[in-house]
Amino acid sequence: MGALKGVLAIVGIAAILVGGLWVLQGLDIVRWPASSFMLGDTTWTRNGVILAVVGVVLVWFARKK
Repeated sequence: MGALKGVLAIVGIAAILVGGLWVLQGLDIVRWPASSFMLGDTTWTRNGVILAVVGVVLVWFARKK
């Protein structure tokens, strides 16, 4: 069970980081890569928030005793 919690934590942290990047790209704060189709598109802001929330839930489950 310990290995599963470790995997959940790693996947959750990755989801939080990627979701945060998507939010920042959707809000046109981070302009990397410069030719990205996600820049300034609020759809990606919403998708990023959802992914980050899923990541928080995964990390919460991984830390639950």
